[in-house]
Formats: sequence, structure tokens, C-alpha cells
Amino acid sequence: MTVPDPKVFLTSIFNAAVAAADPERTIRDHLPVRPRGRTIVVGAGKGSAQMAAAFEKVWDGPIEGLVVTRYGYGAKCERIEIIEAAHPVPDAAGLEASRRLLDKVQGLTADDLVVALISGGGSALLPSPAAGLTLADEIAVNEALLASGAPIAAMNTIRKHLSTIKGGRLAAAAWPAKVVSLVVSDIPGDNPALVASGPTVPDTGSREDALASISAYGMNLPASVMAHIRSPAADAPDPDDERFSRNEVHLIASAGVSLEAAAVEARRQGIEAVILSDAVEGEAREVGGFHAAIAREVATRNRPFQKPVLILSGGETTVTLRAKGKGGRNSEFLLAFAIGINGVEGIHALAADTDGIDGSENNAGAFADGSTVSRMRAADVDAKAMLDGNNAWTAFNAVGDLFVPGPTGTNVNDLRAILVR
Repeated sequence: MTVPDPKVFLTSIFNAAVAAADPERTIRDHLPVRPRGRTIVVGAGKGSAQMAAAFEKVWDGPIEGLVVTRYGYGAKCERIEIIEAAHPVPDAAGLEASRRLLDKVQGLTADDLVVALISGGGSALLPSPAAGLTLADEIAVNEALLASGAPIAAMNTIRKHLSTIKGGRLAAAAWPAKVVSLVVSDIPGDNPALVASGPTVPDTGSREDALASISAYGMNLPASVMAHIRSPAADAPDPDDERFSRNEVHLIASAGVSLEAAAVEARRQGIEAVILSDAVEGEAREVGGFHAAIAREVATRNRPFQKPVLILSGGETTVTLRAKGKGGRNSEFLLAFAIGINGVEGIHALAADTDGIDGSENNAGAFADGSTVSRMRAADVDAKAMLDGNNAWTAFNAVGDLFVPGPTGTNVNDLRAILVR
């Protein structure tokens, strides 16, 4: 089958995946019972403002609240205040938002309800350093984590042991009120306790686990941070703590659901689709090379899948910074992929973050095909050198292949869609 415009097709696949995580639809399906007392809405993440706006539309009763999201990701709300702060590196606005969120849940009773709207990105948006630590310490930790190549689960286990709000501490502060967490997962495996480092959902990850990850990934953290994380003061609340006994946690959107929706859309357009996994992790460039090998095998040998086919995967790769170029994990994945399919006809791919932003630039990801590397060469761009310099954004920008949908209002991790015609 001939797809008239691969970019249009791949964009429609991305849109279908994002629509499956639409907060108004998913929140409507998971509304808690109205309490006898007050309803307080709190939240954090790159999708939290849109979640708050959706909650206002579907909640039948009085509410008040506060959520924090990334700069530029706000939404219009009437009763829930939206604060914007920095991501992926925390700032003072996030510090103030964390303080106000903790204040918002003070003095509640067992008749009150706290609804927590949690999505990916909340870890950076909720800096709240433990006693003896500073915002500068938390920024240093975040920068070290982002450069380490550690998987997101390991990062968030470390973060929650350095915070007064993560690791279930926000929910503990709301006790004896009931806390219902509505979570949009960007975590491979969909453990809600790891989304945004679990401000309202505790888990069993320990200080020892955090220290093991720091060692395994060679992180150089401030002495004050290491002293704290080695002390009992860093221990996070245990999931068996009675303060969590009445609480509920609902996973309302995930990569798996969005990938299934993407596959349905491909089939609607006459292209068979296969899902490799919704929990792919690893170094972005290595994962890109592996996906390229699969695409080449299909294109040249018609195995392990028969073409035409759309190959889908989700999850969250990592980037170990070797230089200070521009890019993110999706563009780095795709640049390695483009190198791997160089000269092979009939392969077109999109890799993008479903929240609309990949790294620190304004693109969600990029497009690539078998001509990408040669087109870069014609634009005086060496694809291999750009990959070595973590400069994938610059490479794709030079050939006009960046994908810029803008903020989507949700975040269910990365979408990789590879069309083999």
C-alpha cells in the first residue's frame, strides 16, 4: 500500500496516541465520591493544568486547589490556581509552589477529600529540599541525574529521599483527609509511585536503593546531599503507614493505552501495526540503532513483520551527556536511527515525547527516513559528529525535520512510530 505523505500519516498516529490520554475523558471515568467536607485539588506535572481544567468541568460540587506545571503549559481554570515553574531543572517558583501545596493540605479532617492530579515532570516542578539542604543542592542533583544515563525509576528513587514532598509526603501531610490520586503515567512499567517521584503515592524503594544507583551510575553529588541520604532522616514514609490506609490511586492514562490507540488508527488507514513494547528503556542512541536494525530487516527481507507495517514502541530512553549540544532523548534516538537506515528506501519514522517537548527546546521530536543523513550532509551537517556531540536538535533543524506540535496537555512518555512501506 502507498501512503501519500508519510509525515502526515505519522503525525496522525501521534495525535491518536495523545487523544487516548485526553484528561477530560480519562478523569470523567475515575471521579471519586463527593465528600461530606471540602474538596481540595492539588497536582504537579506537565499535564497537571489541563487535568485541573478537565476536573473543573466534570466535578459536581465546590472545589479549591493549586497545581504546578511547566512554564508555557498553563490552562484556564476558574477555581484551581495554576502556578508555572521550571522544568527540567528546578527553580524558585517550583520551590514556592511546593511550599504552598504543603500548606494547602494542612488542617484537613477525615471528612475532607484531596484529589491529586499527577503527571510526568512533577519531580522537577516540586523542589522541596530536606532539612539542611538547599534549592541549589536540589538543582545540582537534578543536573547530575539528567546527565547520568540512569533510568527514570532510579532517578525518582534518589529524588524522593532528598525531599519533604515526594515519596508520599504530600499525602501524609493531608492526613486524616482521604487522598485520591489520578495519575497519568510516563514511567516504564506504570508504577504510579514513581510518576513525579510519587508525592502522594509511597513505595518501597529505600535509601540503600538510592545509594546503589548513585554508585552504579557514577553520580557526583554534593557532600551535603550524600550526608543526608546516608542518614535515617532521608527515609521516606512506608506504604503500610496508616496515613495512607484510606487513600486510592488510579492510573488514568499510560503509554500502553496510547500505543494501542495508535495501532488502531494505523489499521483504520489500512496499515498493519505491531507494538514492540510500551516500556523500552536504555541509552537512546543504542535503542535507536536496534530499532534501525529491525526496520532494515523488514524493508530488505520482509521479516520479522511483513510490509507495509507500522512498528510502534513506547517507554523512556536516557541520554548520557558527552557534550553540551542541543537535543533530547527522542531526537538523539532518531539521529542514531537515521544513521542506521541510511540509504534504505521505504522507511519513515517519527520519535516524539507525548507531552510535546523533547529536552529543553520547543520540539517534541523529529522525523527521519533513509535520505536523512545524505540531506544533512548536503546541508554541511555531519550526522555522526552531531550524535557524538549530543546535538541532534541542530542536525534535524538543518534539514527541516523537527516535529513541533506544541504542548499537548498530557504525558504518557515517548512514542516511536516507524513506517516501512
